[in-house]
Amino acid sequence: MIFAIEEINNSTELLPGIKLGYRLFDSCVSVPVSVHVAFQLANGQDPVVYVGDNCSQSGVVVAAVGDSGSTPSISMSRIMGPFNIPLVSHFATCACLSDKQQFPTFFRTIPSDHYQADALAKLVKHFGWTWIGAVHSDSDYGNNGMASFLEAALREGICVEYIESFFRTNQQSKIRRVADVIRRSTAVVVVAFTASGDMKVLLEELARDPPPPCQWIGSESWVTDPLLMRFSFCAGAIGVAIQKSVIPGLRDFLLDLSPSNVAASPLLTEFWEDAFNCSLTTNLKTLKNPYTETSQLRVTNMIYKAVYAIGHAIHNAVSQKKMTSIPYDDHVRMEPKQVFIELKKVNFSKNGYHVSFDANGDPVAFYELVNWQKSESGVIELVTVGYYDASLPKGQEFHINRNLTWLEGRKEVPVSVCSESCPPGTRKVLQKGKPICCYDCIPCPEGEISNMTDSLECFPCPREFWPNANRDACFPKPVEFLSYGEVLSIILAAFSVSGAFLAIITALIFFHHRTTPIVRANNSELSFLLLFSLTLCFLCSLTFIGAPSEWSCMLRHTAFGITFVLCISCVLGKTIVVLMAFKATLPGSNAMKWFGPPQQRMTVVVLTLIQVLICIIWLVVSPPFPVKNLTTYKEKIILECALGSAVGFWAVLGYIGLLAVFCFVLAVLARKLPDNFNEAKMITFSMLIFCAVWITFIPAYVSSPGKFTVAVEIFAILASSFGLILCIFAPKCFIILFQPEKNTKKIFEKQLMVNYLKNSSKITEEVYYQLNS
Repeated sequence: MIFAIEEINNSTELLPGIKLGYRLFDSCVSVPVSVHVAFQLANGQDPVVYVGDNCSQSGVVVAAVGDSGSTPSISMSRIMGPFNIPLVSHFATCACLSDKQQFPTFFRTIPSDHYQADALAKLVKHFGWTWIGAVHSDSDYGNNGMASFLEAALREGICVEYIESFFRTNQQSKIRRVADVIRRSTAVVVVAFTASGDMKVLLEELARDPPPPCQWIGSESWVTDPLLMRFSFCAGAIGVAIQKSVIPGLRDFLLDLSPSNVAASPLLTEFWEDAFNCSLTTNLKTLKNPYTETSQLRVTNMIYKAVYAIGHAIHNAVSQKKMTSIPYDDHVRMEPKQVFIELKKVNFSKNGYHVSFDANGDPVAFYELVNWQKSESGVIELVTVGYYDASLPKGQEFHINRNLTWLEGRKEVPVSVCSESCPPGTRKVLQKGKPICCYDCIPCPEGEISNMTDSLECFPCPREFWPNANRDACFPKPVEFLSYGEVLSIILAAFSVSGAFLAIITALIFFHHRTTPIVRANNSELSFLLLFSLTLCFLCSLTFIGAPSEWSCMLRHTAFGITFVLCISCVLGKTIVVLMAFKATLPGSNAMKWFGPPQQRMTVVVLTLIQVLICIIWLVVSPPFPVKNLTTYKEKIILECALGSAVGFWAVLGYIGLLAVFCFVLAVLARKLPDNFNEAKMITFSMLIFCAVWITFIPAYVSSPGKFTVAVEIFAILASSFGLILCIFAPKCFIILFQPEKNTKKIFEKQLMVNYLKNSSKITEEVYYQLNS
């Protein structure tokens, strides 16, 4: 302060012709002493600044620099404020002092703790620490600073395991209790918002029984104190610090101290004897201690700025007074209020550092980020590793430009969390009764994902998407349908083609032996038409395989319905023919003329046209169409054919079932007719199989999921088709190919006679068996 005042007094630009006087007080960080000093400073008598060399008449104080503590500064500002005496502090950082309603005349050259707290919170968040401990001085500096930090930490999502306050004058038991809390804590990181003297007391207590390795985060008050760096268990500590600077000429000023000047001051005598081991003869320039170290000035520069800010304010006030005063007047009346008004407007740069105050009397906040690093010799050194600049855009204030050393000299960042981060695919669920940083990681429920670490919620995938196995991403659901590439489809297709090929082979056999009695006697025209319809029945099952489309959906159901009606119509015609032929009780009966070939053809055509009409109405009103089934399975999409009109579908099936039942009844009535070539028994069996297949098809069709619904339908078509061709045509083909001796006119005529005699009431059972043998 003295150096700065002498610089101003020797300046030809700042306050030329005016000498600044000063008084120095030591408040001893004591509020009562600070209050006493404040009253002394406020009791000036003569508000006159003399231009001449004699300034002893100027008793008024127009501004004050101090105090270094927040609590004394609060007391002093409350006393000096009503007198409009500006107080410019170099080290009082409590954010409460920015309140201009309570402290209208308070200014400071050091940033408010509001910014320091924000910087510390961002520092903790930057390294991923969410579980910390907190200790602070039980003073305005510590209490308000910690309150600001906790508010900033809450915004950053940081949880605090414990908060302990203490003061250096507390009983040792209180200090020991705080130390024990730190020792028992699960939090690795400890944020200390304490004054340097308080921190010294705490570290001395911790040194008695060092705690597990802790990562200390320090406020500017203690983290740059070289006297605290002797505590080796704090190596790796990081924190914010006032920007270091160099004040040109200060070192020479400090070294220009003679033993005679020292002997005249009790304070300097004590300093000298401590520095030189009670010797007053050693050259001060050979001394190496914090007194002569001027390359790391931090708080010192804040005092330098404060003095120059007051100097500029007085200069501006004097300049305005001179403009309004009588020329050649040797004195100017100066009141503290005028300096106060001009202090708010101060805006200058000195030694590369800008000085100005905002509306709250605060400077632009700029901090260095410092780290306690051990040198090769094992000594802890203070290393600048980054900075925090509040003037930069939000999110860009914090920068680290150098590697850090952590607790115990580690190179990797320590971990301090209550719970490990929840990976993608899980969500956080808070543990009951614990802070928000303590949680369990619960896997996302079915159909939902989380693609971020520490996600609070899982969100569902879109309808056509499904989570992967880790439930951290949505992928398109696999589309399922009965494709030709599947084994099941290949098997069904093979049976379908085999059945069609079997029907064609049977038709060729019948055509080749068309003149034989067994073919002629079994209504060859209806047999060929039946074989043709069976071929279509086998082949129509192929339309059910493959991806559904609008045409395939309409084709598969209508082709199936029409071909099966054609098939059943032919079987029904053959059944009626058999029943008519063998129920005639007298030779030469003309009953067959009512159901000859024209009537048979007409029956088949009419019955088939009815089904065609039903299908046309179905297709016109509400035809089948392809649809994506998203409900049967959550994890995949089923491509299938929607029925359109369910009434139409069941009408088609119902009509087929009606004809099948009617055919089955007629076949049962003719099942006991004794004829080696009689089809009645085989038709009965075929209809029995047909009805059984389609009766079991209905519940199987309704309950089968996905592509198996189509497989069940194909199986029903193939099973009923194979039942018809095997029951009706297999016995005939067997006789034609392997028992040709039975396929003669003589055997056929004998059978007719036996049939006639068996149906005659005049024949005895013995005669029947003799003729039949």
